[in-house]
Amino acid sequence: MKIVKKFGILVSALLLATGVEVCQAADAVAAPGEQLKVAIVNVQQVLQQSPRVAELSKKLEGEFKNRQAKISEQQKSLQDELDKFKKESPTMSQKDKDATQKKIAADRSELVSKVVAYQQDLQKEQNKVMQGILSDLNGIVSSIAKTQGYALVLDSQAVIYGGGNDITKDVTKQFNTKS
Repeated sequence: MKIVKKFGILVSALLLATGVEVCQAADAVAAPGEQLKVAIVNVQQVLQQSPRVAELSKKLEGEFKNRQAKISEQQKSLQDELDKFKKESPTMSQKDKDATQKKIAADRSELVSKVVAYQQDLQKEQNKVMQGILSDLNGIVSSIAKTQGYALVLDSQAVIYGGGNDITKDVTKQFNTKS
């Protein structure tokens, strides 16, 4: 679900930033006395209810499952080494202590580099997936806004009060039917 929250936050920020620009442009274009037609959409709800997002999330999880398991295995192994060293260190020679500490430090360093590489690769893949989803979502919101005559669409989580112009169901329906 972390990926859904990230999507929601990013989309909210994008819609809010776009909304402010559109609002300023609409104010400049709108005739005096004409009201600006505004809609809201709950982006997080769209993403949470999307089987497509769930599928992409599971796919990502599957792609990185083996690496995550290997890292967990290596963490356990390192912890076992540390526990063994703590037990045996009082009876070890100084030479053996130094050699064991050096090996533990090297193993820890290797583990840290693997964790960092794993996190970077995962983040890169999440960003790729997120870009595709955001592109589709923005296209759907724009299409609905144009066909229904809205000058501004905001994320409902960025709005303190919103009237009855909630297009979340329309966005969800179109987003879930898109492959």
